Amino acid sequence: MRTIAFVTQKGGAGKSTLAFNLSVTARLAGERVVLLDLDPLQSLVKWAKLRKGEDLPVEFVPAQKLQKTLETLEKKGVSLVVLDAPGHDGAAQDAAIAGADLIVIPARPNVFDLWASEVTRAKVKAANKEYAFLLNQCPPAQQSQRVELGAKALQAMGGLLSPLVSARVDFQEAARQGLGVSELHPSGEAAAEMHELWASAKRRIKKSAKPEAKSEKKAESRPAAQSKPEAKPAVKAAPEAPAKVAAKTAAKPAKPIEKAEAKAQEKPSKAAVKLTVVKAA
Repeated sequence: MRTIAFVTQKGGAGKSTLAFNLSVTARLAGERVVLLDLDPLQSLVKWAKLRKGEDLPVEFVPAQKLQKTLETLEKKGVSLVVLDAPGHDGAAQDAAIAGADLIVIPARPNVFDLWASEVTRAKVKAANKEYAFLLNQCPPAQQSQRVELGAKALQAMGGLLSPLVSARVDFQEAARQGLGVSELHPSGEAAAEMHELWASAKRRIKKSAKPEAKSEKKAESRPAAQSKPEAKPAVKAAPEAPAKVAAKTAAKPAKPIEKAEAKAQEKPSKAAVKLTVVKAA
């Protein structure tokens, strides 16, 4: 299950509108989506009341119950959860950041939203979470210098999701009817932007997958290493039979020292000869 949270420190950046439009587009693409509203204003809950059908569940969840709710939804087979956090610091925003796989920080192309984006980025970065900026409510006719400067500023702070979302009437009309722009005008430009945004967000989540998790997966897929056969101990030669040893010993010629001793025993010493002669005289 993947979780995307729309978070910013400033209200009016279009978090709720982006959240339900992205959710509708993902559902049309085959995802099992649930929208969780963490904002006390409950804008998404009000939008859901205008919507016909229960194909896209929307629920208000207090901050302290978010983690348990996410665990329950994962067990039920939900593939995507979209969180709409309040536009101010607090427990609900902290819970949304902690529970998300990707934090999307929307900003309008003005200096005040860009400043607020920097504050939000610092908070998300401190939580060691994956994040990306989204430039929202841009002039639809032509990209102005203000939009280009805003895009460059957000790129300098971190990744920027594509596309730049324009301020179009379809977004307002879809909200009024409890729809997403992908349902209101499936072939419209606003719908095309949401399809591109969903594709961009999916790539970002896939890219942010933890390396250690991948390593574990690879390790599991590898066959167990075959253990090398232990080296056989050297076989010592059996001791020779005593009879063979005796035969070898007897066959060996006498050493020179032993021969000298034998000759010395056969010949009498010179001293002994002299002594015999004297006595005879």
